Amino acid sequence: MAATRISFKRDGKKAFSREVKQKVNKYFKENNISKHANGRMVLKTIILLTTYFGAYGLIISNSFSIESMVLLCLIMGIGMAGIGFSISHDALHGAYSRNKLVNRLLGYSFDLLGANSYIWKITHNIIHHTYTNIYHHDEDLEVAEFIRLSPNAEHKPIHRIQHILAFFAYGFATLFWVFVKDYKYFFKSNLGPYENKTHPKKEWIALIITKALYYSYMLIIPYRLLSITWWQLAIGFLIIHFTAGIILGIVFQLAHVVEETEHPVENNEGNIENTWMIHQLETTSDFAHENKLLCWYIGGLNYQIEHHLFPKICSIHYPEISSIVQNVARKYDVPYHYHETFTVAIKSHYDTLKAFGAPAVA
Repeated sequence: MAATRISFKRDGKKAFSREVKQKVNKYFKENNISKHANGRMVLKTIILLTTYFGAYGLIISNSFSIESMVLLCLIMGIGMAGIGFSISHDALHGAYSRNKLVNRLLGYSFDLLGANSYIWKITHNIIHHTYTNIYHHDEDLEVAEFIRLSPNAEHKPIHRIQHILAFFAYGFATLFWVFVKDYKYFFKSNLGPYENKTHPKKEWIALIITKALYYSYMLIIPYRLLSITWWQLAIGFLIIHFTAGIILGIVFQLAHVVEETEHPVENNEGNIENTWMIHQLETTSDFAHENKLLCWYIGGLNYQIEHHLFPKICSIHYPEISSIVQNVARKYDVPYHYHETFTVAIKSHYDTLKAFGAPAVA
C-alpha cells in the first residue's frame, strides 16, 4: 500500500510539547489516578446503554401508543449519540481501558449503532487526528458536495446557501453512515492520504455480519413484532437517526470548523510548517467547559484540544487536565481556541459556513 504522507516540522516550540506532556503525566502520577475510565465513566456507560436499548425494548414490547413510540424514538436517538460520544469514541481510541479486550468489546457498540468501527479507526483515529483540517487528507472535511468545510475546497454556487443546508444535512449523517458511507470506504481505493488501500478479509466479514445484525434488530424485528405499517416503521427509524445525526453532526463540527481554527496548506515540499502538537492547537477549538450536563453527555467532545493532544486518555479526565493545557499554551504563546457557551460555538460554526459559502472577491 502506497501512501502520500505529510510531514510536520520537528523543531520549533518543542518545549511546549515536552512540558505539556510532563505536566499532564505528573497530574495522574501525583494523584494516583488511572488515565482510563473510572467509576463515573462506568456509571455513564450503563446509563447511556440503558437509555438506548431500554427505549428499544419498550418499543418492541408493543405496549405503547404510536405517540409514545415517537417519544421513545427520540430518546433512542439521544442515547445513540451519547453512546457514540462517550463509549464508542473512547473505546476505539483505546482510552476507555488499559485492557485491549475491553476496548474492543466496547468498541463494538459503534457497530451496534449501525456504523463500522474498523473504518472509523482509519478515517478518524489515523487520518483525522493526524491531518486535522488539511483538505484532501482530513476526511471529516468532505461531508457532502454541497457543503464546503474548508476555504481550500473548490467553491460551487450551491455553497452560497450551505449555512442553511448544512444543519439539515447533519440530520442525515448517521443514515448515510448506516447505508452508504461504510460500504463506500470499503470499496474506495484512495482514502485520505492512503493510496490503493485494501482491507483484511476478516473486516469484510465483520462488516457484513454487523450490518445484517443492525438491519435485523432495527428494521426486520420491529416490523414483524409491532402492530404498525411499514411507513410508520420508516418514520420511527428516521426520527432516531435524524435526532442522533443532528446532535453528532453539530457537535463534531464545533471542534474544527469555527471562525478561529486554521486550515493549513502544505508547502512546496508537501509538509506542514509546524509541529504536530501546535498544529492540533491551531486547528481545534473547545467550548462550554462550564456546562456540566453537556460535558457529561458528549463525553469530552467539547474538550477537543485535550482529546487531540491526548487521545489515549479517557474523556472523563479532560475537564481536570484542561487547565494544565491552557496554562502551558499561555506560557509558550500558542493558541488555545475556546467558546464560552454551546450557543456561541454554534453561531461561530454558522458564520464560518456562511463565510466559506461566499464566492471569493475578485
